[in-house]
Amino acid sequence: MSQVPFYEVNEAIVAMGGEDLNLCMQCGLCSGSCPWRLVDGEFFVRQMIRMGQLGLEGYESDDILYGCTTCGLCPQRCPRGVKIIDVMRAMRSMIAEAGAIPGVLKTVLGSVHGKGNPWSEEREKRIRWTQGLDIPSFQEGTEYFLSICCTSAYDVRSQKIAKALAGILTKAGVSYGILGNEESCCGESVRKIGDEILFAKLVEKNSQLLEGKGVKKLIVNSPHCLYTYTKEYPQMGAEFETSHHSQILASLIESGAIKPEKAIEKKIAFHDPCYLGRHSDIYDAPRSIIEAIPGAELVELKRNRRNSLCCGAGGGRLWMETAPEQRFSDLRIHEALESGAQILATACPYCINMLEDSRKNTGKEDEIEVLDISELLGASIGI
Repeated sequence: MSQVPFYEVNEAIVAMGGEDLNLCMQCGLCSGSCPWRLVDGEFFVRQMIRMGQLGLEGYESDDILYGCTTCGLCPQRCPRGVKIIDVMRAMRSMIAEAGAIPGVLKTVLGSVHGKGNPWSEEREKRIRWTQGLDIPSFQEGTEYFLSICCTSAYDVRSQKIAKALAGILTKAGVSYGILGNEESCCGESVRKIGDEILFAKLVEKNSQLLEGKGVKKLIVNSPHCLYTYTKEYPQMGAEFETSHHSQILASLIESGAIKPEKAIEKKIAFHDPCYLGRHSDIYDAPRSIIEAIPGAELVELKRNRRNSLCCGAGGGRLWMETAPEQRFSDLRIHEALESGAQILATACPYCINMLEDSRKNTGKEDEIEVLDISELLGASIGI
């Protein structure tokens, strides 16, 4: 980067979507708000933005810029309203064009490009979570396309979320279906990593597939997919009515289509996923599901709703290694135990992945359980 005049790099970052780059006045509130400060991390938002203003002068590490989890906490506190995540994404696009992204993320991008998913799994295995289940295929007249996140399609632990959700929808008589092995990653992480070209190709391919099948409405089980379909696809001319599964399940309970009957006599804390809460402003739906379960007592974590603590998986970091002492999700497990919770519930496959690992890493497997709200509801209605 140092071989290119700094003002040209600066202008390129702005052109790639980082329009607010030069609005930053270096007050440092972003760095003070960042969850990395809780674990003495080396990532500093202010430093990275300043580096961008100076044309990435001195940028040497291919990892440091990818410390940002895009959690959304700093932009909601920025006094100048800088769209910090857009700036970070634009800077990553510059790094990606130069081929300097972390090696593990190159593998992720290669897998999405060649196999349609970031997990280096064969496309034919996308529907293995449906084995033993009677999951309908989407066809003309079906109301909802059930879009299962790549993580829940391929990760063994996360497949339980997909199975529970499908079971509830079936029991409630919801008209839904899947497209099976034709499905590809929505591109959420691809864009956060910085590969705008691959993201655009995914938007085009997925949009053609969904439109060709007559899909009008989507149910997604990942807040990251929700954000991508509702906020990023429309920027490229592709619009679909998309709902997160917490919204659908809450509405099914409210309408009486589903009635939780089996008691779960435990204290349950809800971890607000960044992309469900701060990014999509959905806070009440998942809590209403917990409150509808007989015997369940909803308790709040110290940092909740708009101030929720990131699990650490966003922005592509789900696939990156984080030192044990710097894992935000470890802190979250401790917070949950401090609240008296016996179950830590959430509504995001990324969060499930991180929190499950931290439950083991902290040696708290016997003290607290980590569950998606679909698993909780499924247990209460007997599926």
